[in-house]
Amino acid sequence: MGDLLIRNISDALKRDIAAAADRTGRSLSDEAKELLRRGLIAESDIKPVEESAYDVLRAAFGADEGLGDDFAAILDEVEAERKKDFGRPALEFQ
Repeated sequence: MGDLLIRNISDALKRDIAAAADRTGRSLSDEAKELLRRGLIAESDIKPVEESAYDVLRAAFGADEGLGDDFAAILDEVEAERKKDFGRPALEFQ
């Protein structure tokens, strides 16, 4: 990873970032990185995508990738089984 040096930050801006870092429990550096990340997302209208592993695998290995419908069918079966197990009571360990 690289480093980034930002010069001539006003004392007020540094205090604001430090206050935000205190509120979130992050270091000053980590808070600045988070603020930059959020600013870039807002500026470019990029919305973070939260996909399930199923969606990622389906996109990577689905019929569009030339692997045929067999893999997609297997993923459909896996997803159906996953949904059946969802909500089952947790095992009790002693």
